Amino acid sequence: MAFTTERSSGTITVSPKNEGDQSALVVISHGLGDTAEGFVDVAENLATAMPHVKFILPTAPTQKVTMNMGMAMPSWYDITGLDERSNENCAGIENSRDTIVGILEGEHQSTNLPYSRMVLAGFSQGGALSLWCGLQLPQKLAGIVMMSAYLPAAKNFAITSGLEDTPVLHCHGDADPLVRLEMAMKTKEILTRSKGATSYELKTYPGLQHSVNMQELADVKKFLEKILPPDDSCKIQLKDPAEMSVKELKAAIRKAGISGKARGLMEKHEFVKLVQDHRNGKL
Repeated sequence: MAFTTERSSGTITVSPKNEGDQSALVVISHGLGDTAEGFVDVAENLATAMPHVKFILPTAPTQKVTMNMGMAMPSWYDITGLDERSNENCAGIENSRDTIVGILEGEHQSTNLPYSRMVLAGFSQGGALSLWCGLQLPQKLAGIVMMSAYLPAAKNFAITSGLEDTPVLHCHGDADPLVRLEMAMKTKEILTRSKGATSYELKTYPGLQHSVNMQELADVKKFLEKILPPDDSCKIQLKDPAEMSVKELKAAIRKAGISGKARGLMEKHEFVKLVQDHRNGKL
C-alpha cells in the first residue's frame, strides 16, 4: 500500500507513505449530512493511482438546516431550499470557506507546496463550497471538481481576476432528484456567460441520481491526472528530523507505518535516526 490513512478530530488524511513523495494536494468536501468517512474510499482509490497526491477530507460542523426541518447535521452552511431564490441564503458559508482556506494555507506554509498544485473537490453541498471558495481565492489553484453540485449564493459571487481559466469539472447525474440537472445547467450558464469562467466543463451521466458511479469517478481521476501530473520539482519541503519535537517524530513514524521499528526506542536521537533512515530508503 503506497499510502497511509489517518483520522483526527473528524478530518481524514490519506498521504503518501513516504511524505517526501508528495507533490500535490486534493481537498475533498462531503455532502450535506455526511462526514469525511463518506469519501475516504474514493480518496484511497485515487491515492493508489496517484501516489504523489495527499488527500485531506474535513468534516463539516454540525448545525441546524432549515430545509430539513431545522434538524442538526453536518453541514457546510444552512440551506433554506433548492430553488434559485432560496439558494442565495447560505448562512455559514463564509466560516466554511475559512476552514478550507485554512487547510490550503496550512499545507502551503508547512511544506511550501504551491497553490498551483492544489485542487478543491466535493460532492453536492461540498462541491458547491469547493466552487464558491476555489474561484474566489487570491491564489489560482490547479483546478476544481464538483460532483452533483451547483453554484451557491450566485448573486454576490465573483471570480477573482486571473482565475477565469481555472479548470472546473462539473459531473452530474441527469436523474438527480435532489440537485436537479436544471440547477447544473443554470450553474453552467451563470459561470460561463455571466461570471467569465473559460475552462468549465459539465459532464452528465444517464440515469445517475444523487450519487456517483464508476464512470464519473473514472472521469474525475482522468481530470486530476491531467491537472496534477507527477512533478518532482514540486515535492514538498520536509522539516529536518533533527529539528522536530519528539511528538512530531512519533507522528511521522506513525504516518510512515514504521511504528513497529520504533518499539523500544527511548531517546530523541533514536527517533531522529529512524525517520532519517526511512526517508533515505534504508529501512
